[in-house]
Amino acid sequence: MSRMGEVILLRHGQTEWSASGRHTSYTDLDLTERGEEEAVALRPQLEGRTFAAVLSSPRRRARRTAELAGLTVTEVTDDLAEWNYGDYEGITTDDIRRARPDWSLWTDGGPGGESPEQFGARIDRVLADIRSMVDTGDVAVVGHGHASRVLAARWLGLPVADGALFALDSGALSILGFEHDRPVIDQWNVRPA
Repeated sequence: MSRMGEVILLRHGQTEWSASGRHTSYTDLDLTERGEEEAVALRPQLEGRTFAAVLSSPRRRARRTAELAGLTVTEVTDDLAEWNYGDYEGITTDDIRRARPDWSLWTDGGPGGESPEQFGARIDRVLADIRSMVDTGDVAVVGHGHASRVLAARWLGLPVADGALFALDSGALSILGFEHDRPVIDQWNVRPA
C-alpha cells in the first residue's frame, strides 16, 4: 500500500479581531505583530515537507500566514473563506447572546450570512479537492478557525455542528491523516514552541 499524504491545516495568525473574539469572515484584516510572529513560528514545523498543493483562503490574513510560514500557495479558493457571519460580523459571541441567549453559530448560522448547511457544502467541495490530491502527497490548507474546525469534522464524516468540539488557536497547526485507510486526526491545535 502506498503512503497517503497528510493534510496540514494552518489557522492564520492573530488579527485584532481574533484577539478580541470578534467574528471575522469577509472583513479583510491584517495580522497583528503577534500574528506575524505566530506565522513565522510555523515555518520549522513545515520544513522538509513537500506539498502536492497549498490551498489558501483569499483573505489577506491567510495568504500572509502562508507566506510567513514559508509556503507557496498553489490555489486560492473562495470556498476556504471563513463562515459568513452576516449580521454578526465584527460582534463577539457574548454580545450576540445578550440579545439571543440560546444562539449557536454551529446550529443557527449567521443571520444574513450562511447557514451550517451552506457553509458545510463549501467545505465539502474543498474536501473533495483535497481527497483528489492527497494520494500524491501532503496538502497544506491555510485558513480560518471555524473553516478548519468544520473541515476536520467533515474529514472524519461528522456533521458541521461537531466542529464545535475542536478548539483551535490562531497560528496553530493541525494534521489530518489516515490510519488503516480511515481518516483520522493525527495532531490538533499544535502551537509552535
